[in-house]
Amino acid sequence: MSVRTLPLVFINLGGEMLYILDQRLRALNTSEDQSETVLNDVVGTMFSKSFMDELLKPQQLYSHRTMKTVLTRLAHSSIMRLNPASMDRLYELMIMAFKYQVLLSPRPRDLLLISYNHLDAARAFVRDTPAVLNQVDETHRKIIEVYSRLSDGEFQLLRQTLLTFLQDVHTRVSVFLKNQIQNPSGRFVLMTSGPVPAGVDVPGLIRTFDPRGREVGRSEFPPGGTYSGSVGEGSFELSGDRVLRLGQNLYQAERPEETQTSSTPGTQLDRTNPLAKEELNLLARLMGCMKAGSVPAAAPRFRISLFPSDPEEEEEGGAPAEQAAIFQVINIQAVQDEEAASALARIAGQFTDEEAELENPSGSKGDDLLAMMDDL
Repeated sequence: MSVRTLPLVFINLGGEMLYILDQRLRALNTSEDQSETVLNDVVGTMFSKSFMDELLKPQQLYSHRTMKTVLTRLAHSSIMRLNPASMDRLYELMIMAFKYQVLLSPRPRDLLLISYNHLDAARAFVRDTPAVLNQVDETHRKIIEVYSRLSDGEFQLLRQTLLTFLQDVHTRVSVFLKNQIQNPSGRFVLMTSGPVPAGVDVPGLIRTFDPRGREVGRSEFPPGGTYSGSVGEGSFELSGDRVLRLGQNLYQAERPEETQTSSTPGTQLDRTNPLAKEELNLLARLMGCMKAGSVPAAAPRFRISLFPSDPEEEEEGGAPAEQAAIFQVINIQAVQDEEAASALARIAGQFTDEEAELENPSGSKGDDLLAMMDDL
């Protein structure tokens, strides 16, 4: 597996989070000031120097459970608070959008262009906040420095690692179903048409050469699709035309009620991972870089449910009185998910159970790391 996969996964999933949060905050008529504060806080935390330095160290890609916990921490680094059901849906949307982009990426190296589209979008969200904008630019420079040295073979290994990470996720997304790029089974439709990647000839022609390298004959074959010539090479620099549209905002033109997900049988994001101890160490390091104290104590916070829900959730009632005194509650229906009600507590418990099988009872490092997570 590639040890350079984790930064691209985080940047792309974080970029998709920004798209969804922006669309949902607009749909829920959240004030412009609150929306701007949420996006600025999330981008500022996502691209903080200490966090990105930790993330860019060579390391294995870990499970969905760990990634979801880090992204939950990221979403809550602002004045906004999502309920567990909304966070589950948010993660499903992020994962499926990224999977679609990876599957349709013309070349392994074009994964960088997808990431750069997300970075360009992050710049646009914080264009009026110079300090945060500078953080995004600095991260982009580091990404260029690290990944420009990789060979085509290393990018192929990186893509293979991503496909392994995403292979068992088949959540249905209404936006994809409506545009007929996803089947009811949750699997994507891969088109056999369109422009070929830069530097690639249109398929359908066989040329024959003699031992001296001279062309001596040509024949044609049906390529199985309608292909056209390349539209050009995208820019791999700090700015420029990326050409590739993958990684841009899919939800910009969608109506709010159409951003929904539904699971298919057999979809499992929280698979047991034998590297529980390593995941816990990564989680503690990454979450330790996300300082909740960056949000002023006096800043007004608000809870929000991002997505429409099943009717039974309406029966749950309002928030407790003590929470209502702290948060501005926006009651938009959310999807019922009883298992997600205590997500972080369950994750910590699962890590503890897995570590008990891997280490003898005398080891205390895992307990120390769990204590660190409790303190965050």
